[in-house]
Amino acid sequence: MGEEKIRVVVVGAKGKMGRETVKAVMNDPELDFVGAVDRTLDGVQVSEVLGFDCGEAAFYNDLGKALIDTNATVMIDFTNPSVVKGNLDKAIELGVRPVVGTTGMTPEEIANWDRECREREIGGLIAPNFAIGAILMMRFSAMAAKYMPHVEIIEMHHDQKLDAPSGTALKTLELIAKEREAMGQGHPNEHETITGSRGGDYEGMRVHSVRLPGYVAHQQVIFGGLGQTLTLRHDSINRESFMPGVVMSCKMVMNYTGLVYGLENLLD
Repeated sequence: MGEEKIRVVVVGAKGKMGRETVKAVMNDPELDFVGAVDRTLDGVQVSEVLGFDCGEAAFYNDLGKALIDTNATVMIDFTNPSVVKGNLDKAIELGVRPVVGTTGMTPEEIANWDRECREREIGGLIAPNFAIGAILMMRFSAMAAKYMPHVEIIEMHHDQKLDAPSGTALKTLELIAKEREAMGQGHPNEHETITGSRGGDYEGMRVHSVRLPGYVAHQQVIFGGLGQTLTLRHDSINRESFMPGVVMSCKMVMNYTGLVYGLENLLD
């Protein structure tokens, strides 16, 4: 008899990221898609709504009921900051491992969820970005900052994204800040003719957020030095780019205890 599959419930399955997630879970032999959550649907077959074969899985309008009825092992959440916190609380309370792509949580909240996960002896993950290329961009940025500490970030996302700067940009800034001293950039007497022109300030580093239709998720990390610049750029052309990282995360949260923030912490 083979190993028991990881039973996955997807919250926000009707959305763009949710649809791709359901497909990815369905296509992996180690995962079992057992249910979906949407506040407007209850008892409807997921296949009927998404338009492709999703087995016998149905929609629930109550997360707790979904996790209990399906005996879920992992909850994947790609909703929004207004509901994800309650979803995390409920999943951890029921001993279900959360894999979350929604951003906007505070370090204090993350620390609390980490403690609760440890108390229940389960693993969990909150990842600003599941694209492996984006994780590498963050790592390379931290490496470059040791030698080129003057840096600005331009991140570009679709116009339906709620938080700015993006979680990926914030995580990149945090990683760079560990490698360089906080310092001002630009002329000390510079003046913004239009407020906000120089972007947000994170320990002297500037971050600029672009929100336009047509984008998915993109980021440039620009380093400046004497007579030279270095640009590290990652582009997610479509939402499929996130799926290998999502599938990998569902398996990895089975192997540790506590809540990890950032997929890079699970890579070699």
